Amino acid sequence: MPRMIASRIFEITFPIFAVILAGLIYGRRFRPDMTLPNMMNMQVFIPALLFSVLSERSSAVSGLFGSLALGCILVILLSGVIAWGIARLINLNPRSFCPPIMFSNAGNLGLPLIILTFGDQALAEAVVIFIVCNFLHVTLGSYIFSHETNLKKVLLSPMILATLLALSLIGLDISVHELVLQPISMLGNIAVPLLLFSLGVRLVDTDLSEWRVGSLVAVLSPVIGVALVFAITPFLSLTTREQGVLFLFGALPPAVMNYIFAEHFRQEPSRVASMVLFGNAFSIISIPMALAYVLPRFT
Repeated sequence: MPRMIASRIFEITFPIFAVILAGLIYGRRFRPDMTLPNMMNMQVFIPALLFSVLSERSSAVSGLFGSLALGCILVILLSGVIAWGIARLINLNPRSFCPPIMFSNAGNLGLPLIILTFGDQALAEAVVIFIVCNFLHVTLGSYIFSHETNLKKVLLSPMILATLLALSLIGLDISVHELVLQPISMLGNIAVPLLLFSLGVRLVDTDLSEWRVGSLVAVLSPVIGVALVFAITPFLSLTTREQGVLFLFGALPPAVMNYIFAEHFRQEPSRVASMVLFGNAFSIISIPMALAYVLPRFT
């Protein structure tokens, strides 16, 4: 049994880290400017993925905007409270310290990790986790980084609009014709590999000068997330698979978008970059550990 679990962990993590490694090697060799590809991913490919999954799996997804979404929200908010207390205790700026612990890599790593662990049937759960995490990140996360955030502009972003459009069609019981949905789905299929590749390119610029706080957040982020999942799961009505998905969500490292926000709002970007990059590098250890717990219990 342990050998089978180890083999399954390798099968799940190898494709993820192989694509990240490809991005790292390419980034180190050619130093590409990923601004345009990342912008296209945020404005086209990810919205297409969200819309297509919500439309194709409307019945499955709609039922998940309950306990699973609530669990995700609680993990994010409670981790923020804990992170704020730690920041005050060790005299760090909560505005730059809290978001990397609160908002995890539900896109770059979360989507492929959940799908590879539970199969395509868990795509709905993965998308719900991503939608909830992303919505709170672009709204609450932006506000934490800067109180001057234009929330109206944030709510009109392509990802939010694509989600609202799909949910509106589900609510009105309007189905999207396959002829329309197929090209949207094809665009959405670009999102996850590009997210992983972009993360690999980003790792090239790891800032080692802030290694202490980067290492601290790398450990705290999954530890706090998993601890909170253990604490709240008994109070939520979750299926076995949803419990496993929520556990993997709790174990994820900080989202790359934290660095983008920190740079945009000029909130200690080099320190936040170190938290994000050390956290994602540490996931080479933390994700297999999480899978070792999840696979024999929830799959």
